[in-house]
Amino acid sequence: MTLQPITPDLARRIIAREERDGDRWHAEYPFDDELVPLRMLAQNHAPDPVFTLYMIREKGLAIGGLGFFGPPDETDTVEFGYGLIAAARGRGLASDAVVEGLRIAASHGARRAIADTEVVNGASIRVLQKAGFAETERTFQKVHFAKDLQHGL
Repeated sequence: MTLQPITPDLARRIIAREERDGDRWHAEYPFDDELVPLRMLAQNHAPDPVFTLYMIREKGLAIGGLGFFGPPDETDTVEFGYGLIAAARGRGLASDAVVEGLRIAASHGARRAIADTEVVNGASIRVLQKAGFAETERTFQKVHFAKDLQHGL
């Protein structure tokens, strides 16, 4: 599993499905939840080069995405989200992507990471728990998590 940063130009091509030689996008990529962040990135002429969207690749094939909601805030906290196409789920790839995303964030000044998922998304809850996140809040619809990045990943 590798993470590839997505530039605004690449985001525009992904949205338009203008695949070029070497792109290797799974037929189900991007999935619906990725389209809004991809559109936002496509409109951004000066995105943060680190705290941006990343394509999740397995053996070179694009199968999902991981994205930061911006650079760390005034408390050095970064928020992120992730997802995989259905065919790539259940093999530990999301966990690997989250750990790699946290490594990138920590190496660029983030000291804490937060994420949330739907209460009914048991697989995503397990991914975050496996990556060392602790539940911080639970509502009717969402479970919120946090992880301190200062003491190793």
